[in-house]
Amino acid sequence: MSVPERTMTRSVSTGALTPLLVVLALLVPTADEAAAQSRGGPGVTVSVELSTDVEARIRDFYASRPAVEAQALPPGIRRRLERGKALPPGIAKKTAPAELRSRVEVPAGYEIVEVGLDVLLVEVATSIVHDVLMDVIR
Repeated sequence: MSVPERTMTRSVSTGALTPLLVVLALLVPTADEAAAQSRGGPGVTVSVELSTDVEARIRDFYASRPAVEAQALPPGIRRRLERGKALPPGIAKKTAPAELRSRVEVPAGYEIVEVGLDVLLVEVATSIVHDVLMDVIR
């Protein structure tokens, strides 16, 4: 004589799981959010600034050069050159001279550019300004 097997099943109401699923869905980033965060996108703040030593070398470099016919930017545009903001579209910028680039080390993915009388540290991929040295070019 065999004993019949008994299986126990437990039924769970989906109504009880709904709040839990909603909370989990809010905690897990979407694929786009995860990709943006891995690139340093929304939700991630990256601060890169020139050291005091590098700033001094940049200022010394431009002070030792002969005067250049650089023109100041209009005040309205110049005010828009802020850390953490993108360069205004269409702004005239020049890559820093090769001699300066050989003297000053900047992190990979960043470049030093001249804009008007100012020197900026800019992220190449996004054109985000990370540091501003005002009135350096004379």
